[in-house]
Amino acid sequence: MKSNTPCNWQHTHTHTHVEEEEMEMMEDVVIVGAGIAGLATAVALKRVGVRALVLERSEGLRATGTALTLTPNAWLALDALGVSHKLTPLYTPSIKGYVTNVSTGEVQEVLYPRQGIRTLHRKVLLEALAEELATDSIRFSSRLAAIQSLEQGGDASMAAVHLEDGTTIKSKVLIGCDGVHSVVARWLGLAELVHSGRSAVRGLAVFPQGHGFKQEVRFFLDESDKAGFVPLNDRELYWFFSGQGEKMSGEAEKMQRDVLEKCTEKFPSEYLDVVRHADLSSLSWAPLMFRPPWGIIFGKLSKGNVTVAGDAMHPMTPDLGNGGGASLEDAVVLGRHIGNSFINNGALIVPGDMAKAIDDYVKERRWRAAMVVTASYLSGRMQQGDKWWIKFLRDRALYKYFFGWLSRLVFVYDCGRLPAISFGAMDLSSKKD
Repeated sequence: MKSNTPCNWQHTHTHTHVEEEEMEMMEDVVIVGAGIAGLATAVALKRVGVRALVLERSEGLRATGTALTLTPNAWLALDALGVSHKLTPLYTPSIKGYVTNVSTGEVQEVLYPRQGIRTLHRKVLLEALAEELATDSIRFSSRLAAIQSLEQGGDASMAAVHLEDGTTIKSKVLIGCDGVHSVVARWLGLAELVHSGRSAVRGLAVFPQGHGFKQEVRFFLDESDKAGFVPLNDRELYWFFSGQGEKMSGEAEKMQRDVLEKCTEKFPSEYLDVVRHADLSSLSWAPLMFRPPWGIIFGKLSKGNVTVAGDAMHPMTPDLGNGGGASLEDAVVLGRHIGNSFINNGALIVPGDMAKAIDDYVKERRWRAAMVVTASYLSGRMQQGDKWWIKFLRDRALYKYFFGWLSRLVFVYDCGRLPAISFGAMDLSSKKD
């Protein structure tokens, strides 16, 4: 099951025949991308006895994204992965939030599910997942160049991943967790992304002496812009600014100035103070993109033993804070279906059975993913739409009625557990290694 080729392998020989032999590797499962979905899927597979090799194009774990919010469905997935206990003591849940309409001064209270939501550092989550994996499970500086399907006869197939450094890795299962601009999703022919018409600046604010805010989410809305912040701990807050078609990419100081210029006349001083305390190294700008739900419902989310998970499958706008949660759900469900096949086949990854396991995963995730993408888009559209009737619904019904219904639909969901490994399967696996 485990490859004998070390993850940091580099070819140094000059003899052509030897070099060609060393440049080809064989793995049971290859995961493209060491983000949340990729690492979580590798952890899920490890829990069921399957080793996966994770290919990451960066030189180390990606710190982009700064922070993310995890809702109750995400924590159930982390429970199944066996890592939630490392994170819950570090971050206090937010039970409620407040939405201020800066044009009218009206403040609405938003109540979250009983368990609350937690906002945490993205890098802390990635490190918590990576710690569960063997040191040779992640191969950094591995840029994907091409994917090839290798038919094995009958229904069996394998995938060959060609890297830019000349390495070829053959795999019985290939999982694309390579983000919104996924090479694997493009290879499968999934629908192109759609621009929501909005973009966002995100970052951390640091108050060395303490910020003094309660553990509550604060949102501020005007005619078309949305801003907010939430504490991560006593000294740090995560903040964002989202506008219609705003483009603020460039130097971090310029992004900070642009946000302050747009917000000075209409947003409250407490928000402006948070932006002034921004850690400039944490600032990022991005257009808010999503895959149309019909592209997920009717799209080809798998082909044989190749599939996608996380943002590669269902990129969404951040309006319900569930991109990370949906990725963690994917990992558990995919791990369960591959794990059941692995266990039923005597601790072996059988290529001919992987297509069915992956197809079952796609069937379970397709409608859930499409629903979350749709709910996130509608939530954002109602919060930042510039039509009079959208603003009327936002101010009179969104937070009082619709938001609670949307949040229950998205947040109160259990993706299930991973299969337990029988002692027989574990013994057989150890013998094979």
